[in-house]
Amino acid sequence: MLIQRLKSKIHRGTITQARLNYVGSITIDEDLMDSADLQEGERVQIANNNNGARMETYVIKGERGSGIICLNGASARLFHPGDISIIMSYVYMDMEESKTYKPKVVLVDENNKQIEMP
Repeated sequence: MLIQRLKSKIHRGTITQARLNYVGSITIDEDLMDSADLQEGERVQIANNNNGARMETYVIKGERGSGIICLNGASARLFHPGDISIIMSYVYMDMEESKTYKPKVVLVDENNKQIEMP
């Protein structure tokens, strides 16, 4: 039997851009993608801490070191620059593996630069 578990998350990322007239996706700084073990095209769920909205889309690589987190397409109506978000990815695994698996948690500052966990 397989179970779906949290694989990784970028916690408290600040939305830097929202582009309505774009084919849907989320653009994420490639440094953050690496830290959170995200791949281009990977499905993610994004929660907006400011208004409670949640949506799913796929990841596009953003410029490395830029701090960009940009919602593209229709999701730009749910997320606005300055909103705080949680970007989550999931993985399927067997029950035994799930008992010891630890997801990657990437905490970021207000500029979307990774900070150490307390």
